[in-house]
This record gives sequence, C-alpha cells and structure tokens, in this order.
Amino acid sequence: MPDPKERIEVAGREVLISNPGKVFFPRNGITKLDIVRYYLAVADGALRGVAGRPMVLKRFVHGADGEAFFQKRAPSARPDWIETVVLSFPSGRTAEEVVVTDPAGLAWVANLGCIDLNPHPVRADDLDHPDELRVDLDPIPGVPFQQILAVAMVAREVLADFGLTGWPKTSGSRGFHIYARIEPRWTFTQVRGCAVALAREIERRAPDLATARWWKEERHGVFVDYNQNAKDRTVASAYSIRPTPQARVSTPLRWDEVPGCDPDAFTIETVPARYAELGDPWAGMDAAVGSLEPLLELAERDQQAGLPDAPWPPHFVKADGEAPRVQPSKRRSAAPGRAPADGLDAGPDAGPDARPDARPDAGSDAGLDAGVAQIRQPATVPAPAPGKSSGPTGRRKTAMPLIEVARAAGQAEALAGLERWKDRHPQAAACLEPADILVDSMRGRSSTWTRIRLNLRHVPADQRPAQETLEVDYDPWGGGGDPRRPTSSDT
Repeated sequence: MPDPKERIEVAGREVLISNPGKVFFPRNGITKLDIVRYYLAVADGALRGVAGRPMVLKRFVHGADGEAFFQKRAPSARPDWIETVVLSFPSGRTAEEVVVTDPAGLAWVANLGCIDLNPHPVRADDLDHPDELRVDLDPIPGVPFQQILAVAMVAREVLADFGLTGWPKTSGSRGFHIYARIEPRWTFTQVRGCAVALAREIERRAPDLATARWWKEERHGVFVDYNQNAKDRTVASAYSIRPTPQARVSTPLRWDEVPGCDPDAFTIETVPARYAELGDPWAGMDAAVGSLEPLLELAERDQQAGLPDAPWPPHFVKADGEAPRVQPSKRRSAAPGRAPADGLDAGPDAGPDARPDARPDAGSDAGLDAGVAQIRQPATVPAPAPGKSSGPTGRRKTAMPLIEVARAAGQAEALAGLERWKDRHPQAAACLEPADILVDSMRGRSSTWTRIRLNLRHVPADQRPAQETLEVDYDPWGGGGDPRRPTSSDT
C-alpha cells in the first residue's frame, strides 16, 4: 500500500506530500520526503535560481532510475497559491507554466516528482527579455573534468573582459555551468547571439581545450553550448538535485573552489551542511547586473569578419544569416543538384522505425570527425536490427559503417547494453574512439529515451561485427500510452 499522505507547513502554507516514504534514489535510500526536506534546507539559494520564473516540470514519477517526462502545462489540480504564466513557444503553441515564488512552492513541485528544477531565463513579468546569460560547458566523451574546469576559468576571464560577472556552479552531471545576470533589455535572439560570440571568443583563447562548433563531427574538447540561450531552453538551476546514482547537486561555487572541485563531493547529503556553514556563494548575484553591449559589438565584428550565425536547434525557423543546417560532412560530399548522402542523420528519420515525431536532442547529430571527407565508400542505408524496419540512420544513406546497439528508456540501461556488446566483441571495442560511440538523447512528445549507435570506421573491415539484435529494445511508441505518465498513486 502507498504510504499515508503527510502534511507539512511551509511559509505559512500547508503542503500535502503523497507517498512520502517512496524511494527515489535506491543506492542511498533517499525518499521523496528527503527531497522535500533538502529543498527546504537550501530554499533561499534555490529560490534565487527559480523564484518568479516560469518552470518546466521534469517529473521522475518512478524515481531517479526511471525516465523523466516533461510537463510544460501546470497541473489543473493545484493550490490556489501556486502562480502561473502563459508562455508562447517557437512552435506557435502556448502553455500555462508554474511559477514558484516561495519555499512552499519548492515543496509542492518536489512532491510532483521533480528531482531537479528547470526554470526559463526570464521573469514572469517580462517573458520576452532574458535577465541571465547561461554558459553551458558540455564535454565530448573522454574529456577529463579538469579540462572542463580549465575552460570554465577561460569563460570567467572572457565574461569579465566584456563587462559581465560570471557565477560558477557544477552541473551535477558531466558538465559545468556559469551564469551572468544581465539587464532585461534584449530579446532571446540577441542574447543567443551574444552567447555565440562568447563561445567563439572562448574557443579563440583556448583552441586546444574548447569548441564553439555545433556539429559533433567538428567538435573537440569542451563544447560551449550557446543554444542553451535560445527561447524555450531550460537548464537545471542552482541547488537542483540531479538524477545520478549518488544524488549529486548542481552546486554554486566560489571561483577559488573551481580549479580543484570534485562534482561527487556535492550531493543531497552534503550540500545542506555546506550551505548552513558557508551560505550561498551566489548571494550577491542579483546585485551584479551587466550590459550585453560589449558582446553585441563582438558579435557584430564577427559578422563583419564573415562568420555566419551559428546553427539553431532543429525545430527553430531558420534565421537570416544562419550557417547551413547540414552537417559539414554532407556539405563536403554532396554533388551539385543532389541531396548529400554520406554522413549521418540527425533529423526526424533517425527515430525508432522512422517515427516522424522522434528526434535526437538538440545538437545530437552524427558524431563523425572531419576525416569523413577522406572516406569514399559507397553511401548506403545501414541495415536495421533484426525485427526493426529502420536502422541507425533511418532512411538516409551514409558512407560510415554504422550499427545500432540499443534503444532504451534510460541512459544507464542503454550503456549497460553497450557494455554487453563490448564483452562479446572485445577486438572491435578496443578499436573504438570516444567519438565513435554515439549516445543520442531522443525526444518524443513529452519524454526522452536513449539510443546508442556505433561507428565502426576505426575497426578493420574484416573485423567489423554485423548488425545484431538490439541489446535493449525499448519501444517508446508502444500501445497503452506512455508508461512513465503518472497515475494518482505514482506521485
């Protein structure tokens, strides 16, 4: 039987916690009530990141090991003190989203199964003008964390040189975040343009460590993900718990802590004591508001030097001056008057059995390197796994020797399937380079799932394993609806 509901009083409001003893983190037995209590312990810091902002609800109703689904629209059954605001999206749709304003709101969203908090970079009273610039440092596979931290220090220097104060935090996952408060005077397009210019400047100063290249086949080191500043993008905010086995926390830091920090040191079990002892390193953030004018001037200089606008996420309308939304390998290999055939697909056809509404998460393209231009194998459509009607690239041709390993509800399950494949094919596995392992976060209508493909280009042709039955065969479009959607007893 589900645990009895528990009522707690927070900031003069009564919050009902359903199934308070439900375990969300099996490794250390952390329950839903533990999550609620954590957010109340760091409430002032957490509210600095989310208060007054519309928020996407990312709900883990089956715990941290289960897959999340994204809920933009506020639940109809909610307390009358939960505020909302209506947002418009690039797709033309609208949604009435939750706006948390006090600790009771934090407890309420935690009760819905929201492990982390995902606010937009705008305030509810001005939805068109962001008040923060977000620098998201996203490493390619195999990059050591110390390299990410080195790029963070470069990002701090660049922000300062252009009149902005950077505020660092661990992401709680693989990367690192730096925020800068800005005057709410500029549109999303202008803020993103400044993020592109910032990313390019970071790459210029640390070309061996960082990249501003959108396509994975051109990336190296740490990608400075400027598209996190596009409209409709959200990032896990300060003090968010992350769905990792040890319940890491996206933790604000002082800059002197950054060079030697260990993300495993910041968890739901350690951060409350740190917060009680040191306070919030971001306490002065709202008083350090800067102007984007210097970065806008840098963006203008880049444009005059011939740099086009960087590619936008795939569901955005193509912008004036934007670079082609075609992978460089495809552009290099396409003959005049013909659609490019080699390279991999990052579009709708890449979904399970070519479902039109499944697509890789933003920026999750082929994962090839520039050497593809030197490979002149005939382009073909890779064979699907047994029992599947669509293969690693959907219906698109590629010159790359691709196989698909797993389609899973969660990344951990998919990676476990990859390890089983490696155990069966140790010689081929030894030839793989980090960029040959393509881990795609696939977007469905309201949730994500994980696909793993392998590029066998570095495996000798006579040693390449054939396409086999998928190690994990998850069907996100199976009958009976989305199994991750909550029932009344789930949360």
